[in-house]
Amino acid sequence: MAPAPGRQFLLIDADDTLWESNIYFEQAIEAFIDFLAHSSMSRDQVRAALDEVERINVSVHGYGSASFTRNLRETYERLAERDLQPQDIEHVLLLGQRIASQPVLVLPDVAETLSELAGRHDLMLLTKGHAEEQRLKIERSGLEEFFSATAFVHEKDEETYRAIVQERQLDPARTWMIGNSPRSDINPALAAGLNAVFIPHEHTWRLEKEEIVHADGRLHTLRAFGELRALF
Repeated sequence: MAPAPGRQFLLIDADDTLWESNIYFEQAIEAFIDFLAHSSMSRDQVRAALDEVERINVSVHGYGSASFTRNLRETYERLAERDLQPQDIEHVLLLGQRIASQPVLVLPDVAETLSELAGRHDLMLLTKGHAEEQRLKIERSGLEEFFSATAFVHEKDEETYRAIVQERQLDPARTWMIGNSPRSDINPALAAGLNAVFIPHEHTWRLEKEEIVHADGRLHTLRAFGELRALF
């Protein structure tokens, strides 16, 4: 349903927009590189190899800690300089599996800002990744009450945004995507004719970074989530 006159429809990203997420993956990657202890590849080279595995596998296995764990294992099996031992594989798997049990650390001013925005606009949480894993994060965050709807999608691309607009009969001129990822939150939303708010995060996943396209005034860049209260 389209927002009432004067109200905007705000699509809001979850990971690294509402709460910390990628820091846990980065910690696992650093521990993985330490454990691999490759004799000739630098840390950057090992990381590049993992990035390539993730880039190839994401279209098949999607996002989330389970997919990441699978990518760690595959990278280890490709790069390990010693015989593959069950205990070593198990150690690599645990590096990824423990991400799901990490605390949900809501970013500063997020709860207060969502509470205020929900009184003036229609808020929808839009996230990609493993649906059950993301659902648990939302529940643990305590933020679910501020959203009128939640959508779990395989990928956030132009087609996804166009489908949401069509299904909900939204006016693109009054619809905004808010997030930290140029590749998933900003560029495809702009390509679909929506407005966007880019809130950079220091630890945005490397594969989510790209140059932001020209937007003809439809893009705002903020320093922090709390600044949304002044914008909307």
